[in-house]
Amino acid sequence: MRHIISILLENEAGALSRVVGLFSARAYNIETLTVSPTEDPSLSRMTIVTRGSEDVIEQITKHLNRLIEVVKVIDLSDHAHIERELMLVKVRAVGKDREELKRMADIFRGRIVDVTDKIYTIELTGDTAKLDGFLQALDPEVILETVRTGASGISRGERILRA
Repeated sequence: MRHIISILLENEAGALSRVVGLFSARAYNIETLTVSPTEDPSLSRMTIVTRGSEDVIEQITKHLNRLIEVVKVIDLSDHAHIERELMLVKVRAVGKDREELKRMADIFRGRIVDVTDKIYTIELTGDTAKLDGFLQALDPEVILETVRTGASGISRGERILRA
């Protein structure tokens, strides 16, 4: 099962590598990883998407909580949450494909952020399924390059990840 683990940790050199090292040492796979400072510059928020059974996720959470730099860990998948990912897609846009690609971007609420005579770069945000759906809707021959940020997530309602 897919899990989104949100970690609040001290914003210091080596903290990210210790968390990633924990995953690596135990052969847990990280599908996506995002990290940035929070409203408190001494803390960072890391979001990791991984897959595993409830037992594996419980072990991951216990190991993370033992790291000195980790302040708090929650599995967003256990509760109602909002998840978003950013994707930039560079596509070949020539001839009749130009209008079709513009229409597809509009359908998926994407924006064309760069235009040349042969290429569009399209920006999309949404959950993973939406971005995957956009890619599947395109002819694979027109996709030149894809860049994705990985998931970021936050709990819905009054639940807050704070120190």
